[in-house]
Amino acid sequence: MQKLSGKNALITGGNSGIGLATARLFREHGASLIITGRDQASLAEARTALGEDVLAVQSDAGNLADIEQLMNVAKERCGQLDVLFVNAGMALAAPFELVAENIFDEMVAVNIKGIFFTIQKALPLLANGSSVIITTSITNQMGSPNFSVYGACKAAQRSLVKSLGLELIGRGIRVNAISPGPIATPMYGRVGLPNEVEQMVKAEIQGKSPLKRFGESEEVAKVALFLASDDSSYIVGDEIVVDGGMSLL
Repeated sequence: MQKLSGKNALITGGNSGIGLATARLFREHGASLIITGRDQASLAEARTALGEDVLAVQSDAGNLADIEQLMNVAKERCGQLDVLFVNAGMALAAPFELVAENIFDEMVAVNIKGIFFTIQKALPLLANGSSVIITTSITNQMGSPNFSVYGACKAAQRSLVKSLGLELIGRGIRVNAISPGPIATPMYGRVGLPNEVEQMVKAEIQGKSPLKRFGESEEVAKVALFLASDDSSYIVGDEIVVDGGMSLL
């Protein structure tokens, strides 16, 4: 059974990791897709993998002009949106005392400003009964040394989901979140850690995990499908944790 047949879905950061895995699953379930990404090369690869009928738009998730243009493209392509998966994000590691203003501003722009305005600018396109999903993180409630800005942004996302869950439900728009723990995605290679430190961090995380492994993007995608579909019709302003029990420690 195709759970998204006849529905239009927009996935930000759909060119890799959780976003790409979700795009594959959404397409299998009948959705018409628009994906975004900042990197043109990986975006083109994703479109080839997903199919030529998928619209791939190069867009900076933290740039308001790009967000507005994206929504213009979505309106022209689809007319309306049934699913908005606000998944694009970034993480850079740095000790608290070494966080520079430009790094702070970039992470805030992508991880909270961009999230806020992506939903706001999509609002006129969101159909009655539509689903908005935000990718947060278990760092929104757990301490995470060297990721103070990232964790603060994710906590702000969690708060936003609660507020918008109440504010938008009267318009027939459900807002929820997925809170992943350690997932095997390319993001770990982009946080700015030296390779040997990155491997040590991964080994430490895996050792602490109750399941003794990283999660897979496809495992998160299945939760996104649940929240996008009518299966979750009575879930509003909530956050589903996908972390193999990590946040229980």
